[in-house]
Amino acid sequence: MKGWIAFWNILIKDMRLYYLKPPNVSWGIIFPLAWTGMFFIKSGSGLESVLALLPGVVTISILFGTTSMLTVTITFERRSRSFERLLLSPISLELLMLAKTSGAIFFGIVNAFVPIIIAAFLVDLSGIAWSLVIPAIILIGIVSTFLGLFIAVSASEVFEAQTFSNFFRFPMIFLCGLFFPIMSLPIFIRPLSYILPVTYGVDILHGAVSGTQIMPLSLDFLILAAFCIVLFVLSLHNIKRRWIS
Repeated sequence: MKGWIAFWNILIKDMRLYYLKPPNVSWGIIFPLAWTGMFFIKSGSGLESVLALLPGVVTISILFGTTSMLTVTITFERRSRSFERLLLSPISLELLMLAKTSGAIFFGIVNAFVPIIIAAFLVDLSGIAWSLVIPAIILIGIVSTFLGLFIAVSASEVFEAQTFSNFFRFPMIFLCGLFFPIMSLPIFIRPLSYILPVTYGVDILHGAVSGTQIMPLSLDFLILAAFCIVLFVLSLHNIKRRWIS
């Protein structure tokens, strides 16, 4: 019981201190929407392309919102030594890191519905398979958050973590099928797409929105869940090796 009380208090503290601050809102929400607007203007597409762009916009909103949050909060708290005080809390390291990442997961899920709500005013979303969209958004939020955690615990400074995160985020925009079909990429680049976790989340969303997934949806969910576990375990290993031992 004490463990879950500590979990809740850590989550509330992070929500109060870090989430919904202007920099996080601007980077996590406004930037993806501005990026999407650029696609509309550049391509000259009309409302008929909203559904085609929606999976990419949702994913990029989650990706930038979660990774921006974790790379700042975790790295900052380590530098200010407040993370060391959290290690004294009566919970396991695993539960502590779940508490530290739960807020970012929630923030990413909220980000995902910003473009969905806007799209609802522009096009008919009744044909979307929401039974696939909701779990896909949750899994993309989790895997993106754990990717941000892995980046944060691998860096010493906030600027290092941000630079490192951009090394992953910007290639994902072009390699994961967010706005460009993977099959249109040069064949020697395609293997890179399949080692990036976001690829499988986007594939689920494409299947849910337009039925144009390129892999079986069950395989997408399985691989995405596996990435969540692997990234979390690797992050814990790095914390124990670099921050505790």
